[in-house]
Amino acid sequence: MVRTTLGHSVRGRAIEAVHIDSAGARRAVLVVGCVHGNEPAGIAIARRLDRERRPGLDLWVIDDLNPDGVAADTRQNADRVDLNRNFPEHWRPIGHPGDQQYSGPHALSEPESRIADALIERLRPAVSIWFHQPLDVVDQSGGDPGVERRFAALSGLPLRRLTRYPGSAVGWQDQTLPGTTAFVVELPGGRLTHGEIDRYARAVVALAG
Repeated sequence: MVRTTLGHSVRGRAIEAVHIDSAGARRAVLVVGCVHGNEPAGIAIARRLDRERRPGLDLWVIDDLNPDGVAADTRQNADRVDLNRNFPEHWRPIGHPGDQQYSGPHALSEPESRIADALIERLRPAVSIWFHQPLDVVDQSGGDPGVERRFAALSGLPLRRLTRYPGSAVGWQDQTLPGTTAFVVELPGGRLTHGEIDRYARAVVALAG
């Protein structure tokens, strides 16, 4: 396991990735525990994954892409930008600073989204899982439906197609990185139980391995 600082948030908080690389891995998988600061439940799953040591994994884990938002309990980052509207695919101006889905002054205007962009462009992970809350579903996000369906079965969550928004991270990945699949997992609201954390982490490992 190697922990790397990828960069820093608007307020200077470190954004780190853990890389678990073991013999026999078939494909790289990326997990992002939190992108909206008021939807932090996936951080616990990411931290559980940080401890994985089993063979056959090439797993990259960003526990928290929006540490300023988590600290302030806000959806947006410290610039009041919704990071999940700040990626390049179909980016367009939405709202104003502080609005729930304010997309920023331009695509990749925020250090946090640039950090994710740089890592994903370098790794080109075969599968990327972005945790959100609180809808309790796996989203049919536009990648390989078989991958999304398998994760839904492994996790016990229903599979649904949610509204697609401009500037989203998974929309950007699925459109610009052919042959890869990025999708959203909407966890239930509130804090997860230890059993739920373990269940979702096991689903990630099974999909990755």
